[in-house]
Amino acid sequence: MADKFDFKKEYKDLYMPKAAPMIIDVPEMLFIAVDGEGDPNTAPAYADAVELLFGLSYTIKMSPKSGSAPEGYFEYVVPPLEGLWWGGGVDPESWVVTNKQGLSWTMMIRQPQFVTEAVFAWAQETLAKKKPELDLTKARLMSLAEGLCVQMMHIGPYDTEPASIQRMHAFAFEHGYRLDFSSDRKHHEIYLSDPRKTAPDKLKTVLRHPVAK
Repeated sequence: MADKFDFKKEYKDLYMPKAAPMIIDVPEMLFIAVDGEGDPNTAPAYADAVELLFGLSYTIKMSPKSGSAPEGYFEYVVPPLEGLWWGGGVDPESWVVTNKQGLSWTMMIRQPQFVTEAVFAWAQETLAKKKPELDLTKARLMSLAEGLCVQMMHIGPYDTEPASIQRMHAFAFEHGYRLDFSSDRKHHEIYLSDPRKTAPDKLKTVLRHPVAK
């Protein structure tokens, strides 16, 4: 049997960068996304968003078992959870969060290109039957093209991210780039480790910030 398509392995520049800053041009990708706000450690909305995202993603992945495989389907590994973050009293220059309760976020999981609006609607309907307590209306299918960014692998607790952010910004400035945050371009994290099973000092998180020449 052929290996399942693994986005992390096929696109190592996007998901497995080194623990040193680099400039990357991020292409357009397809996601299922849920918007919300609040402290990710305590807000029920955050936990609900993550459950909803994985529920929909695995419903689509397992669709062949129900005889509902979409056109163009191929075997694949569900990509990692990602998050866009803003608010919370954050200084974009340092990414020091002073008010986690005030954070806004878009949590998301990448989808294969065969996931159309019709496939997404089918997944919502199917998951609603299994998990009627979930609010399926909060999820949406979206495309995101980040373009030029500076990124690196952060290894360690989430609260120590500012040190890596400072390295990223210094690297960008040294190479002729400026930060380019906007309503469409935000602080981006990709979670490669399960914090429930991984020691804080070994957590791997891809950090990405928008830049421009």
